[in-house]
Amino acid sequence: MNIALIAQDSKKELMVRFCIAYCGVLSRHKLCATATTGKIVSEATGLRVVNFLSIEQGGCQQISARISCGEVDMLVFFRDGNHPELMGPEENDMLRLCDVHTVPLATNIATAEVLIHGLERGDLDWRNIGRPLF
Repeated sequence: MNIALIAQDSKKELMVRFCIAYCGVLSRHKLCATATTGKIVSEATGLRVVNFLSIEQGGCQQISARISCGEVDMLVFFRDGNHPELMGPEENDMLRLCDVHTVPLATNIATAEVLIHGLERGDLDWRNIGRPLF
């Protein structure tokens, strides 16, 4: 599975703790992330993470394009609900694309843990059916 990781600044430490806790599961999948999130996750866990641009430089658009092309199977996007003004149109479009393309999405630690446990059990294996070959 291809898993995209994004965390707004106030949630980066939470993303690191999440990835440390589930390093065993995540290590069996392909990870991509926006620049800073990917860097700190990789440094803290040793996981291989393909880094895109930062959120400000277009990283969300890069991940959105991969969602649209069927190249992202799950998105973990820890966002700060206390500051909705931090969500730009690019981030909102990325969330909309998850709905359009039926990509499982976690925006907080509770849903991320549900998805990661489902991933570990094989509940998301349906994503491999009909996957385009690139």
